[in-house]
Amino acid sequence: MNRLLFISFLILCSCSVHKKINGQQLSQLLNESAIATGHIGICVYEPATGKYLYNHNASKYFIPASNVKLFTLYAGLKYLGDSLPGLKIIEEANHIIIAATGDPTLLHPYFTSQPIFNFLSKISKQVIATKTLFATTAYGKGWSWDDYNESFMNEKSALPVYGNNIIFGGTSNKLTFYPNAAEKYITFSFDSTTGNSGYLNEVQRDYFRNRYTFKFNGSKKTERVIPFITSDSLAYLLLEDTLHKKIYYPNVAVNPDDSALAKTLFSRPVDSLYIPMMYESDNFFAEQTLLMLSNKLWGAMNEATIIDSILFKDLKDIPQKPKWVDGSGLSRYNLFTPQAFVYLLGKMKNEFGLERMKTILPTGGQGTLKNYYLIDSGYIFAKTGTLSNTCSISGYLITKKNKLLIFSILNNNYISTATPVKRAVEKFLHNLRQNH
Repeated sequence: MNRLLFISFLILCSCSVHKKINGQQLSQLLNESAIATGHIGICVYEPATGKYLYNHNASKYFIPASNVKLFTLYAGLKYLGDSLPGLKIIEEANHIIIAATGDPTLLHPYFTSQPIFNFLSKISKQVIATKTLFATTAYGKGWSWDDYNESFMNEKSALPVYGNNIIFGGTSNKLTFYPNAAEKYITFSFDSTTGNSGYLNEVQRDYFRNRYTFKFNGSKKTERVIPFITSDSLAYLLLEDTLHKKIYYPNVAVNPDDSALAKTLFSRPVDSLYIPMMYESDNFFAEQTLLMLSNKLWGAMNEATIIDSILFKDLKDIPQKPKWVDGSGLSRYNLFTPQAFVYLLGKMKNEFGLERMKTILPTGGQGTLKNYYLIDSGYIFAKTGTLSNTCSISGYLITKKNKLLIFSILNNNYISTATPVKRAVEKFLHNLRQNH
């Protein structure tokens, strides 16, 4: 009996010590000057015990920025299958009908292999493109209108080509374009205040049309990546110019799924898209993932359809139903709780396996964690999110005692830059790993 009492005493002491440490770590984080000016929600959960280590404002709603991509990733892993649908086709005696699927990888500079392009280049039959049902808008709801000129806000489209971006470079009056075909379909001029000597240092696109103004006089060689305004016709023009083959586009709708001859051509394994989507926080890949899913399941591209379906069917038990608006997290209309992210990460671990999640999410020193968590590399696997006055991180943490923790920390409305907020959270998670 005395032995049992002694063991119980040790357990109680251990619990008391952990509670004290937890309280001290939380207090230190909340008192950080960068953190104290804003709002913070913290949820840390240990799945092995079913206990929360921290639950500070964890049921409150926050703008999560790119942490939304975790929900997009879940949807893709759940329903997109093993490979990306590159095109739907109907091959007949004298021609082939192609229908876009929303695949963002076609001629994208990130991907060196181009199986869909190679297929089209070898086809000797006439190629006819059918009108696609693109049932959404090029920009998402709640996106910042003044970011249209930034490389991270590519337009969504049914048939993305070259990532819906143009890469500009050049010196003096010689401009370079990638793709080269873009020069045929855009209007450009030199800024009168800088002329056209020296290196390119700024490109500005008109808001409503593909007209670009270039500023020179830069001191070193640079590239500028600027989105272009999309349309089905422009996409096919760029594609046929690269193929050196005519694509007929009658602008009529044909549903390949209505034909017994219809089949889907796949472009590449899904994880080859998910990894850069999470490592580099690629907004374009995230948005197109939802469009591919919607098109696959319902034959129309509309992110709202797939979002509603996932929330209603697959995430009906989520602790707090989020306001989920887009695939990327660019929208400030998105509202999620830390508990919701912890729930989702636990569900993803159970359904897809922790090892797969560890390959898709970056660890310290990689991707968006490149400059953070260097001493915790291999022990933290997480998705970050950053907008002005908003930053977040959610993921998995393996402690010194080899315990798995699932965490989500969301910060809104701080007045400093993001760096001190991220450093304060980094310190908190490092101490958490050391002490549990």
